[in-house]
Amino acid sequence: MTDYSQFLNPEQQAAATAGDGPLLVLAAAGTGKTQTLVYRVACLVERRVPPEAILLLTFTNRAAREMLERAHGLVGDAVGAVWSGTFHHVCNRMLRRHAPQLGYRHEFVIADRDDARKLIDDCVKELKLGSRDFPRREVLNSLFSQAANRALPVENLIETRLDQLKVDPMDIVRVHDLYERRKHELGIMDFDDLLVNGLRLIEEHAAVRERYQAQFRHILVDEYQDTNLLQARLVDLLAARDGNVMAVGDDFQCIYSWRGADFRNIMDFPRRYPAARIVKLERNYRSVPEILAVANACIAG
Repeated sequence: MTDYSQFLNPEQQAAATAGDGPLLVLAAAGTGKTQTLVYRVACLVERRVPPEAILLLTFTNRAAREMLERAHGLVGDAVGAVWSGTFHHVCNRMLRRHAPQLGYRHEFVIADRDDARKLIDDCVKELKLGSRDFPRREVLNSLFSQAANRALPVENLIETRLDQLKVDPMDIVRVHDLYERRKHELGIMDFDDLLVNGLRLIEEHAAVRERYQAQFRHILVDEYQDTNLLQARLVDLLAARDGNVMAVGDDFQCIYSWRGADFRNIMDFPRRYPAARIVKLERNYRSVPEILAVANACIAG
């Protein structure tokens, strides 16, 4: 077994070597949260948790690769079987296996941003709504994405997101409804659909849900403060059997508001998981004391 005290400070070690149960790690930038996650993966593998029973969720696939590469240096090839990547990547992986249960082929097409905008433009033209005042396809795409990530009807966002609207809001709803129908008819999912449909798959199909609940005995989430309601719900459902969630985040920041990030996910974690331990990483290894003093004063103000 690795002597973690040689590589981690006491708080990092407490998080990396924690036993079973929910764990909230509050970690500001520069306090070694990535190091802690790497050693958490290594610790679980050393404890003979099957690597395929570990789910590591990050906000970039590159971050997941780098963490696993570092964990590989500690415990070897076993980490190659860890499920890892962004929420969208993991949802895509599950959907490729189970898409027919949602009415899609296994070989569904993922529409990139340009594809999505073109399809929205086609819907606008089909509905004969292309007046000069009608929102551009880029604006509509952004609005539809925000609605998906916030789990809200499009009509709930129109007035707050589109200033000085000069068209009937229900025409925008009509475009959205047609866009959703066309995607399904064409066997297409856009980037947001990966998350929406991944959650639907787990919520609506008990056999699939139970399969992944049994598989993922430990779920690790990086940048938890940037999760939206869909992502937090997905984690809660997958962890419902064993409750082994390690959520790592900074409760002072939430940078992905455009993805529907909801700070309540991290603030309410102890309420949703009453048995959660809380570990705070407070030793900053990146900034000099003078910078930290200014930053802390800004936060306090």
